[in-house]
Amino acid sequence: MKHVDILDFAPDFKRAVAFFKEQQNYAVSPLRRLQGPDGQTFWAKDETGRMGLGAFKALGAPYAVARLLGDTWFAHTGETLTPDRLLDADVRALAATQTFACASAGNHGLGVAAGAQAVGAKSRIHLARTVPASFAERLKGLGAEVVWSGTVYDESVAAAIADASQTGATLLADGSWPGYTETPKWVMEGYCVIAEELRASFETLGHWPSHVYLQAGVGGLAAAMAHMIRLNWTVQPELIVVEPAAAACLKASHEAGTATRSDGPDSNMGRLDCKEPSIVAWHVLERCNVTYQTLSEKEGASAAEAVTKLGIATTPSGAAGFGALCTQLSDKTNGKDFLPLVIISEGLA
Repeated sequence: MKHVDILDFAPDFKRAVAFFKEQQNYAVSPLRRLQGPDGQTFWAKDETGRMGLGAFKALGAPYAVARLLGDTWFAHTGETLTPDRLLDADVRALAATQTFACASAGNHGLGVAAGAQAVGAKSRIHLARTVPASFAERLKGLGAEVVWSGTVYDESVAAAIADASQTGATLLADGSWPGYTETPKWVMEGYCVIAEELRASFETLGHWPSHVYLQAGVGGLAAAMAHMIRLNWTVQPELIVVEPAAAACLKASHEAGTATRSDGPDSNMGRLDCKEPSIVAWHVLERCNVTYQTLSEKEGASAAEAVTKLGIATTPSGAAGFGALCTQLSDKTNGKDFLPLVIISEGLA
């Protein structure tokens, strides 16, 4: 029997691209060339308007919802579910019996709720007390049931796992751990669309970034981007993974040589404030020749203020890549070919 590596990530990114091209609210997010306060030119991939949710997470969970529903439909009917069938009454009748549960620090829950609503399913999102009440209201607006579970993110994750076990809901997490790896890969597969959009843009422009700064919580976005960049970008940049100093679990895992927690105080980079890495994401990053950069709370807040002044309203989480870029400018700008890329991963709403 062929050995299957549960940590392997070999995404069917063409399937993800084709799926989103079928969605009426899909559009390629803007790639902006900006000039920072110090005069340094940089590229910014602006995810703040993505598919009405205002964050890159709109590409992850909704895609995974569709794939999970497709598996359920195939098990019931033997039919392979295509994107154009998702609006049909018979498919929606089955979807109405399905509930997707997750924990969220904000944006992943919005993705799960939006994905479930789009196919006619239910969603239940567990939030820790550190999540702003405004996110709960947005989740409810997308039809989700909101459950306040625990004081910190780890406790809400445990609550979501228990929920799925006790109620039969489908767990749809963006993190991965031993025994739970396949669904998070589908979430990451959706994120690959961002890297493919960028590849097409840079090929058209004939200019490529020299450095790419990738913010990370559990690591799904950073790992998906790193995989795709190493797979098929014509010009290979340096890759820098950026984490809050208060939650640098991927850096700690790299240094330890195994997936490792990194405990610390709460971070104002709330969507990146994850103390436990995705084991799949960590494994991918280990083979993608990345370096790691941590960001202080002050640096994160300053980055958000600076990017917002440049016309892209965002948060410390959304601007973390730019924050790391700013801390490295004195070391990098001596090279005339230095042209970095950052991902502005979420808007203010």
